Amino acid sequence: QVQLVESGGGLVQAGGSLRLSCVPSGRTFLSYSSKGWFRQAPGKEREFVGAVSWNRGIILYGDSVKGRFIISRDNVKNTVYLQMNSLKPEDPAVYYCAEDRVFENIRNGRAEYWGQGSQVTVSS
Repeated sequence: QVQLVESGGGLVQAGGSLRLSCVPSGRTFLSYSSKGWFRQAPGKEREFVGAVSWNRGIILYGDSVKGRFIISRDNVKNTVYLQMNSLKPEDPAVYYCAEDRVFENIRNGRAEYWGQGSQVTVSS
């Protein structure tokens, strides 16, 4: 059962930008839950992109995306975003959003809820 739904993936030129969206399926986000983004390229392990706990004031990004990617939210739209700027040839992957009541579970890739993924492709 898909708990989260990502959208916004696609093809973009290197150096360009793309914004992914994540919404819960058939519900709102859990109160005070943490959210995160991961990615997985073919033949590679899943990689931590970023995680946030707004109620605790914590936001972390993976080293490979730090300074280029930004996690944000729109509470009215019940949506979490991953703004991806200055995209590089090494950024293509399927991007997944995740949600958990415990921030550390997000950070460790053990979130309770996951999306089905959104493909991002970067052309050089």
